[in-house]
Amino acid sequence: MDPRLERWHHYTQERNPDLLDDLLAQDCVFISPVVHTPQEGQAISKLYLTGAMQVFNDSFCYTKEIVTPDHIVLEFECEMDGIMINGIDMMTFNEEGKITEFKVMVRPLKAVNMLHGRMKAMLEKLAS
Repeated sequence: MDPRLERWHHYTQERNPDLLDDLLAQDCVFISPVVHTPQEGQAISKLYLTGAMQVFNDSFCYTKEIVTPDHIVLEFECEMDGIMINGIDMMTFNEEGKITEFKVMVRPLKAVNMLHGRMKAMLEKLAS
């Protein structure tokens, strides 16, 4: 297994935010499905990813993986409140194997709206 993918899966299983320090580049950019501007920097990217791991429940799982030398694309599913969420995590890596861009896309619209509210509440909780 690709070591970048192995480290990412380890993070999603452990859900330990400290593991993100070794995964994310200092200049990482997080692109959210609900925020119209890219979130720039390791700290804010870590905050969003930490929030997401706390919002998603135990039904969260990756169903497809695409790995290239510079990118990893992971399709995921999760059921929350009777809504089947389907999404994609797209990661771009630098030469050191750290994530420089993390883009999330989610469907259907009902899931996007639900996640928007839950992520807003979680980010406010984590920031306080």
